Amino acid sequence: MIRIVGIDLPEHKKIRYALRSIFGIGDNRSQSILAEAHVDENKRTRDLTTDEVNRIQRALDRYQTEGNLRREINDNIDRLKRTRAYRGLRHIAHLPVRGQRTRTNSRSARGGGKRKTVGSLSKEMVAKLEDTSKK
Repeated sequence: MIRIVGIDLPEHKKIRYALRSIFGIGDNRSQSILAEAHVDENKRTRDLTTDEVNRIQRALDRYQTEGNLRREINDNIDRLKRTRAYRGLRHIAHLPVRGQRTRTNSRSARGGGKRKTVGSLSKEMVAKLEDTSKK
């Protein structure tokens, strides 16, 4: 098991795709890191030599990843909240931050998930409410 930047990389994947399991590393950055480290991107993670792993780690040191990147993102969001900027207020209210509509489709930002009927009741609910009120 190869461990880079505190993350265990999946052994069965090609290194180009395995590097993407590190927070802050996408496809383009993964390709540029492998090119800089002179490692074949089609090589499986389990087939890497220790020298190649060390070169990849040195190339990764130039980028902010994992904990440091998460901390910076959270600090930026906290700064927006503290200064009461519009985006910060949207974060506080758990609403979409980047101008998306809220009349529909903002479930993930609002923490919704499953649809909830608001307003009218189904026939079963009306019948159940009538039964409980008669008792």
